Amino acid sequence: MSEQERRPTPESTPDTGADTGAEKATPRPAGRGMVRRVSGRKAVAAGLAATSFGALAGASVNTSPGSPVNGSSDDEAADAEPQVSETFTTSDSWDIEVTRNDQVDFFIEFLSGKNREKTHLWLERLGHFGPMIQQKLAERNMPQDLIWLAMIESGLDPNAYSAADAAGLWQFIEETGERYGLEVSQYVDERRNPEKATDAALTYLQELHDRFGSWYLAAASYNTGENRVDRVLGEQGAQKGIESEFWKIANHLPRETRDYVPVMLAMGHIGKNPEQYGFNDLQLQQPLAYDTVTLPGGTRLEKVAEVLGVDAQAIHDLNPELIQQMTPPDREWEVRIPEGAAADFLAKWAGAAARGAM
Repeated sequence: MSEQERRPTPESTPDTGADTGAEKATPRPAGRGMVRRVSGRKAVAAGLAATSFGALAGASVNTSPGSPVNGSSDDEAADAEPQVSETFTTSDSWDIEVTRNDQVDFFIEFLSGKNREKTHLWLERLGHFGPMIQQKLAERNMPQDLIWLAMIESGLDPNAYSAADAAGLWQFIEETGERYGLEVSQYVDERRNPEKATDAALTYLQELHDRFGSWYLAAASYNTGENRVDRVLGEQGAQKGIESEFWKIANHLPRETRDYVPVMLAMGHIGKNPEQYGFNDLQLQQPLAYDTVTLPGGTRLEKVAEVLGVDAQAIHDLNPELIQQMTPPDREWEVRIPEGAAADFLAKWAGAAARGAM
């Protein structure tokens, strides 16, 4: 989301939901943890800083209409049966309309040139978060190519935080995050929870698509606010439901927004054929994998790591929404631990509690 969406203006201010403060719950005595095995593949996050789309916005080009290339219509995309793997997969085909023009080429050159080191890291992170995002897109019958929007928002870093106070993979500001059910409080920032933030972002994007009938216009609205896009469409006599109308109004949008769709498409071109753009040595990160254990309020993550005998950073990386590196003091919380470690952890946790070491 852009500066305009992150710092709402009268024309793009979203309705904010009520404060999602924590409901109080009676903490469970130490040692009585609950375990839930998460199906699918999920692994410890890399914890490396990413640069979001805001860093790309400094490079701007004049916007003119482009031509769809090997694109598919919304009807064709809806008819296609999504293919989802436990590892990240992609193909040459697109399930949003694809345009290749001067603007897209400009950002392909930027992402594979000046930004190459960061782009390389973002592509490797596709191995980690890509399968989860692809699964959630498939469950909603939404285009798989929306993953490129997350790429340009955060570089797929759940700890990404912008100067405009947007956070997480999908760069929600606090008000919008809360509107879509994400808790932002003293101890918890669910904008940083990759799965919950993805659910919220996809709900928002689907609402935008329902409103505009176009994934390009939905993406532009995600960046600058739906009311702004609606107003510019009216002023320029452009129509909803037509992807090419984005190019008609682009020069009347804020600079970051006019570049937003070209950057998303550029990222898709590279992500589908990284070797073509010189990314020949990618080592995709392991897919996200974890177990969860329910622990009492006020449990410090370093204590969890100590019981497991692992580095504390591994537990912090699996629980990026716990911004104080502890569970909220007023309730139990599901804490993610490395996959396959739950039974051993609970036995050791119970033993430590019996000794009064917790």
